[in-house]
This record gives sequence, structure tokens and C-alpha cells, in this order.
Amino acid sequence: MNAADRIRKALFGFYFAAFFLYLFAPLAIMGAATFNASRFPTVTPWQGTTLQWFSALWADTGMWQSLWTSAVVAFFVVLVVLPVGTAAALLLTSLHARARSFMYAVMVSPLLTPGVVIGISTLVLWRQLGVGGGVFLIVLAQSSFIICYVMLMVAARLQRFDRTQEEAAVGLGASKFMVFRRVILPFLKPALFAAGFLAVLQSIENYNTTLFVRGFDTPLTVYIATKVRTGLTPAVNALALIMIAVTIVGAITYEIVRRRSRSAG
Repeated sequence: MNAADRIRKALFGFYFAAFFLYLFAPLAIMGAATFNASRFPTVTPWQGTTLQWFSALWADTGMWQSLWTSAVVAFFVVLVVLPVGTAAALLLTSLHARARSFMYAVMVSPLLTPGVVIGISTLVLWRQLGVGGGVFLIVLAQSSFIICYVMLMVAARLQRFDRTQEEAAVGLGASKFMVFRRVILPFLKPALFAAGFLAVLQSIENYNTTLFVRGFDTPLTVYIATKVRTGLTPAVNALALIMIAVTIVGAITYEIVRRRSRSAG
């Protein structure tokens, strides 16, 4: 290995280490603060190791209520965005090039719109119809831009779809609905699963849009933002640490099941 290759390898290793340090260092610090006896989420100064913040989290009924509200919103958001986003992707991929470019620009425009604008416009529109803020408006406001993510992921999957399978099924007498259910939908399952998971994450972490349409309901992000102003404790860190652990365990379990099913098949 010559000097240039060694330098290139060293730079790649440095970049690789810096990337993961940048990515995971905040999570590590956040997790460590969970076990600090300090009443503020910090690791310096270290005032002693404790598990009291898990007990504080368990006793914080407002936190659990806000988490439940976020889970309910995310559930209904997924119910809305998966079918609508899939339909939008199917429509987009069936259009001619010029029409597809125009429709693509229209469909992804909510992603370019600030969340504040989406939240305020949704609230103003539905108040004219007599509907106040709450879970219903949160679902509608979040779905208006999360649909774009689903559409893009499904459309990317459809780019690899072999249209001759669809034509063959129609030629054998299958209806359009049967072709979709038996041919297209199984092909889209990986993209739909990933899009649904992304929709849940986008829904739970959203703040700007949710703040304006929440009414008297308080999702998790709004609750945490309120606690920041009134007095944040490491109980929030405990919740985040639990969520990270559940995510890691879920990912490992999914990977194990996937590999076992592949080896069995």
C-alpha cells in the first residue's frame, strides 16, 4: 500500500469516526443524564448515580397522557397517509413525462411549505367550518405533508416494478383490483412498511404544525416544549432512553426474523 492509499484510508477512517461521533454523542450524553441525580438534564456536574428519574417518569401522568395522544395521532395519520400516498404514487407513475413533472411539483409542494403555515392555514380553514383544534385537526395537518414522504417512497419502489407482470395478469383475465391486490400490493409491501414507520416518526416528532392545531390536546412534543419553559427534569431523558431501547430491540428482532425467514425459504 503506497502513501496515497494510506492517507486516503486514514481520512476515510477519520470521517467515519467523526460521523458516528456526531450522530451518537448527543444520544449518549442524553442517556447518561438520565442517571445523574441533578434536577436538570446534564452530565456536569455529576451529582451522583440514581434511578429516581425512571420513578419520576412513571409518576408523571401528564407525560404518559401526551405520549398516548401522540400515539393516537400517529395511528390515524398512518391510516390516512398510506392509502392516499400510495394512490398518489400510482397516479404519478402512470402519467406522461410532462404531466408527471407538473404533478410531481404539485404533490411535493407541502414538503416545501413551512410547518407554521400548514398549521395556521389548516386551523383557519376548519374553523370556518365550525371545527376547532384537537386530534382531528392534528391528523389532517400532519397528513398534508407526511403524505409526500409516502408518495416518494412508494413511487421509488414502483420505478423497479416490471409492468409486464401487470399486463400478463390482465391478459389472463384478472380485474384491475385483483392485479393491484395480488401483484402490485405484495411488491409494494417493503416500501409501505418503511413509509408507515417513517410516518409514525414524522408524526410523533412534529411540533411546528401541531402547535397551532392541537386545541386542548397536548401531544408529546408540545408537552416537552412546555416543560422546557416551566422546568424540565431528566424524566424526559428517561422516556427518550426507553424509546431508544425499544427501537433498538425492535430493529434487532426484525432483522433476526427476516434472516430466519430468508434462510427457511
